Amino acid sequence: MASTNPQPQPQPRPGPHQPAGATAAGPAPDTPGRIEAHGIDHITEAERHGRPRELFSIWAAANVNYLSLVIGGALVLMGLSLWQAFAVIVVGNLFWLLTGYLAISGPASGTPSEVITRAMYGIRGNRVNNAVTGWTISVCYFALNLAAAATAAVALIEKTGLSTGAATKAAVVVVIAVLTLAISVYGHATIVRLYLPMTLALTAAFAVVAAAVLARTDFSYAPAEPLTGTELWATLLAGVTLIASGPLSYTTSADFSRYLPRTTPARATAGWTALGGFLPGVVVCFLGACAATVLDMSNPQSALEGILPSWFGPVFLLALVLGTIAVNAMTAYSAGLALQAVGLRIRRSLSVIVDGVVAVSLTLYALLVSDFLGTVSDVLQLTVILLGPATAVYATDILLRRCRYDGRQLTDESPGSPFWYTGGVNPAGAVALLAGAAAAALCVDTLYTGPLAEALGGLDLSLPTGLLVSSVLYALLSRRTPPAQPTASGT
Repeated sequence: MASTNPQPQPQPRPGPHQPAGATAAGPAPDTPGRIEAHGIDHITEAERHGRPRELFSIWAAANVNYLSLVIGGALVLMGLSLWQAFAVIVVGNLFWLLTGYLAISGPASGTPSEVITRAMYGIRGNRVNNAVTGWTISVCYFALNLAAAATAAVALIEKTGLSTGAATKAAVVVVIAVLTLAISVYGHATIVRLYLPMTLALTAAFAVVAAAVLARTDFSYAPAEPLTGTELWATLLAGVTLIASGPLSYTTSADFSRYLPRTTPARATAGWTALGGFLPGVVVCFLGACAATVLDMSNPQSALEGILPSWFGPVFLLALVLGTIAVNAMTAYSAGLALQAVGLRIRRSLSVIVDGVVAVSLTLYALLVSDFLGTVSDVLQLTVILLGPATAVYATDILLRRCRYDGRQLTDESPGSPFWYTGGVNPAGAVALLAGAAAAALCVDTLYTGPLAEALGGLDLSLPTGLLVSSVLYALLSRRTPPAQPTASGT
């Protein structure tokens, strides 16, 4: 039981997770235009601020983007009718509810997801988890999105008649990366401030696209040879998995909610996060599907430019770049936290720059030397095998603990920590994650066909299988080793 007359605790000195500007009296305030002082350290209640509705624009800005148009068009190219594609879009985007649910752990603990998952995997086990599901996958997504933004920017330059050789492409990649990383380095408060006007600007741009697309859409569209039976169900499941891979890639949603006061209603945190991803996800994906009823969406950028007003062409390309900057700034922000959580003892701002250097290097190598990113893109199609189980373990832990997390205990990395478990690893989390990933791998049908998918005629059940196996197994194993509970000290 906590003492009724606690002794004053000494203030921590600035450490490797705090930048210059953090003093012995505490880190600098989280304000726009000022480099964020916090990394993976705990945020005290006195430093908490903001309202949950701010989360809507953060997630909306990252999802009003070109990729959603491409995915929506891909569903029709896969052989679905327009309304079958719409049903897939809605079901796939419902996985944003899971992203919202994970976000409620941020205000509860005052720490980012990269630290909260120590409760699931242990101090050492979580370092491996962050190295793979946190840092590596995030940097690959950063590089892929950066390549897409560079392609749109180069197309914009070509409209001016300027040369777009290797040097120009390299310069474009670097400039976009610098703009993206600047937002990430300044961090949380700057993201909150910038993403509302970015959401409004992107919404206005895509409204013009919507007007042009909907005026030409064939709402009765159906393929000449409609899919039936097993082939139809296989395509529907593949489409849902494709859509769901977006929200499932954001197992770090607590990174953007951890500054909210601990008393923030969980429903509001989850709701605004989920709505910010779901609403634009459905609308923009559906626009892509509508466009595919009358356009060749195998080359969506050129196809869409052909129906847009001539004056709007450059604006459209700028919107594509802006949308990619929005999603990549969030990706780099979380990747920087993941790098710290792996054990690299540098400030968050420097870890973000490390992420950017690696991503830029991958992008330049891909654009100028080889098709390396094509290979990475193929590999990332398989990430749902790992991200689905990781999401399931995280969500199940929140449920088992009733979202009670002690931020100070979570930041204790010593062998005396309640989250040290056995040799620094929580067997329940490690086994549940690996078993879920293995089960999902048996059911996948993408770059390769798993034995269970082959036996079912190509039905890809990797997503529901991975989620179910990991969640059930983690709950059962945690019964044998009850989750550590926060002490009376709270957060």
